[in-house]
Amino acid sequence: MATQKNSADGRTRSSVQIFIVAGLCCFFYILGVWQRSGFGKGDSIAFEITKNGADCNIVPSLSFDTHHGGDAGSIDGSELKTMVFEPCKAKYTDYTPCQDQRRAMTFPRENMIYRERHCPPEEEKLHCLIPAPKGYVTPFPWPKSRDYVPYANAPYKSLTVEKAIQNWIQYEGNVFRFPGGGTQFPQGADKYIDQLASVIPIRNGTVRTALDTGCGVASWGAYLLSRNVIAMSFAPRDSHEAQVQFSLERGVPAVIGVLGTIKLPYPSRAFDMAHCSRCLIPWGANDGTYLMEVDRVLRPGGYWVLSGPPINWKNNYKSWQRSKEDLQEEQRKIEEIAKLLCWEKKSEKGETAIWRKRVNADSCPGRQDDSRATFCKSSGVDDIWYKKMEGCITPYPDVNSPDEVAGGELKPFPKRLYAVPPRIASGSVPGVSTETYEEDNQKWRKHVNAYKKINRLLDTGRYRNIMDMNAGLGGFSAALESPKLWVMNVVPTIAEKNTLGVVYERGLIGIYHDWCEAFSTYPRTYDLIHAHGVFSLYKDKCNAEDILLEMDRILRPEGAVIFRDEVDVLIKVKKLIGGMRWDTKMVDHEDGPLVPEKILVAVKQYWVVDGNSTSTQ
Repeated sequence: MATQKNSADGRTRSSVQIFIVAGLCCFFYILGVWQRSGFGKGDSIAFEITKNGADCNIVPSLSFDTHHGGDAGSIDGSELKTMVFEPCKAKYTDYTPCQDQRRAMTFPRENMIYRERHCPPEEEKLHCLIPAPKGYVTPFPWPKSRDYVPYANAPYKSLTVEKAIQNWIQYEGNVFRFPGGGTQFPQGADKYIDQLASVIPIRNGTVRTALDTGCGVASWGAYLLSRNVIAMSFAPRDSHEAQVQFSLERGVPAVIGVLGTIKLPYPSRAFDMAHCSRCLIPWGANDGTYLMEVDRVLRPGGYWVLSGPPINWKNNYKSWQRSKEDLQEEQRKIEEIAKLLCWEKKSEKGETAIWRKRVNADSCPGRQDDSRATFCKSSGVDDIWYKKMEGCITPYPDVNSPDEVAGGELKPFPKRLYAVPPRIASGSVPGVSTETYEEDNQKWRKHVNAYKKINRLLDTGRYRNIMDMNAGLGGFSAALESPKLWVMNVVPTIAEKNTLGVVYERGLIGIYHDWCEAFSTYPRTYDLIHAHGVFSLYKDKCNAEDILLEMDRILRPEGAVIFRDEVDVLIKVKKLIGGMRWDTKMVDHEDGPLVPEKILVAVKQYWVVDGNSTSTQ
């Protein structure tokens, strides 16, 4: 085989490998140059991928019959017949399968059951492509996207009326503007966060991960990002149309979710801080079950912020249109439950109160003897998928001294990103040692460097909202870490190892999910999706086409996908993608063509809703 000497470092590379990289650069250039920016113009950033010697006259035709390590010849040809997926009807533009409004109304309203996940049965699943609305454009780049969202992408004005005096959102011409206000901080999230920072160590990296319950349009999370704090925000799909959709259009992490009867899809001891700003959650109800669930996901030493009713009820009961007695009783219950949970009240100023969870059980003398304190089983605290919330307190991990932080103390961020997570150091993740953790980090740095050579837009800011469908120990996300982007690290519920707690201990965010079901987000909310071993993991568990259609639903037009899997799996995936309006290229593993694991890169074509759609769904 012909070779070429690299004069810079003396290494030799096959001409085929050079052609592959150059061809893919051209592939992304051709698609990127026509990308619809905030005002429909070509995206000049796309020209970056032609630098460093990429020649667009080299467009290879890749054939895997000659040099891949898999046995493609054993695949049944009838199985690979291309299926063409038609566009769905226009009414499905903002379809959220597991939070469908019509289906929701058939469930009880008690304890917000109807706002929880209710996925369609197999016979009701759509097998078509969700269209983008007419006029859809690529969101503005961060940080401009924090303040402006194109109207065509989420054409809902109801919040501009309902929240007009609270400075949530304003409609200006062809864009929505987000001034940074909120119900409890009409003067802006920055000033509000400054007030919190007088009590909570937000500035020094001690607080890195936050949970925002009932987030609105996620302005609190948006303004925390400049302080190197990343918030997982959630809100239900309810009468406040598109609040989570607005959050993601702004480039801020958020999911559709609710505190109802099911446990939150996060591991125990995940968050350094939890927050409720007029979130309307009845914290004192159900014997404190909601606060107990927050306690489960709050790290020892973490903070809980409650802003709004019933705090400072004596001065606000008239404006809140509630009785003194009602508000007083609500606050009494919250204070009582917080004390039972071993939370110490650190501050109450104006309408904001802050509690801190104590660092270990030794800090709570006498709680074990309190007849009101019922403790959950210490095993299975992270077995949460569709599990009912329990009216019990999650026990602290054991400690050896009164000052030790239960579960292990974390380094300030960004040092914690590559420090050995306590769950690994303590042997809590079976089969994962300090050595295998370090090896995993090295592997993902190598993989991400290879990705950046394939797609030179990867760390330019072109891709803001990124999803890793099978996150493992969070190595992909850690290798990409940058203020220009964030990664939703998904740990599949069927994964061999439960690693989401490790992801959070690194200062990253993520969620549990089963890819046989739709994800809790709106269509077109991610710029790039990474799928490592997903289709091997779900082989024989559910239909590959359903997973691919869900990926298409949540991927923006002109968004990219990186698949990494065994070659025989990717050949099947590539055939299915052939009917999905995606453009694809297959690439060898960075260690060469003999490695059976390959990379499949795809870009979703730009297209919008068409009144002449031929789909019957």
